[in-house]
Amino acid sequence: MTKALKQKKSRFADLREHKTYYIMLIPLVVFFTLFNYLPMAGLYNAFTDYDFSKGLFSPFVGLKNFEFLFKGGWDSIVWKLTRNTMLYNVAFIVLGNICQIAMAVLLRELTFKKFMKTSQTLMFMPYFVSMVVVGSIVYNLFNYKYGVFNNVFTSLGFERFDFYQSPEVWPFIIVIIEIWKGLGYGTVIYLASIMGIDESVYEAAYVDGASKWQRIRFITLPLLKPTVIILVLFAIGGIMRGQFDLFWNIIGNNGLLLNATDIIDTYVYRSLTVNFSLGLGTAAGLYQSMFGLVLVVTVNAIVRKVDRENSLF
Repeated sequence: MTKALKQKKSRFADLREHKTYYIMLIPLVVFFTLFNYLPMAGLYNAFTDYDFSKGLFSPFVGLKNFEFLFKGGWDSIVWKLTRNTMLYNVAFIVLGNICQIAMAVLLRELTFKKFMKTSQTLMFMPYFVSMVVVGSIVYNLFNYKYGVFNNVFTSLGFERFDFYQSPEVWPFIIVIIEIWKGLGYGTVIYLASIMGIDESVYEAAYVDGASKWQRIRFITLPLLKPTVIILVLFAIGGIMRGQFDLFWNIIGNNGLLLNATDIIDTYVYRSLTVNFSLGLGTAAGLYQSMFGLVLVVTVNAIVRKVDRENSLF
């Protein structure tokens, strides 16, 4: 029997043995085929001057849309969008993971279990709040006339501050909101990983005279490293994909704030709904995907070289 025939029989045997799992994969395959792979045909629009009456038969313009995006070098549209998207996501990843790890470690050290469970529940609740609701809350906090902060300022004798005409404050506000919203979800993941650590390791360290801080530093944090690496790699996979719902519901189409808050996703949305420039929007989306792919492959290669066991592929 040839090697190829043996492999073919082995695959059929595996299919029969695990047929239930393969059947469960069918909805997933259908979903990604319909919503991720078939729409890729639309990438052709990045190279056309799209005309809604002609559809895919719109005039082919080559790299003209990309030339428009990259025109101006460091002052180009694409550089501003890339800078904002990456800096926001780096802040979300770094500060978000630090806060989540710190909170998980603190909850792990709590001895009052009821307080621990209550804290977990309260922290998790913002994760389920719609971004539309979050946008309304933010507006009521920072509105010039009726906002909570401006009412506090005036009651203390200070002048009102127009947040919606001050781009410099919004990077801090947006980062804080994103960390607040994702804190509970990330904490639960890290806490689950910490709870999986063998308790006898902590007991041995306690017998040897290790303090709480030393147990955290030399046991908890090193054993959390694989979880941190995997979550960070997954996050880097979407580092060029901004939180559209976050930025749009908080900032909207406020032109005064776009220089500090505009990201690729919001630009693509405006290109399609405000400027009706499908070609430019598709070109920006294609650039976003390609840049993200290169970034993920590069970072994974670095991780694989440093610690092969914790790389994704």
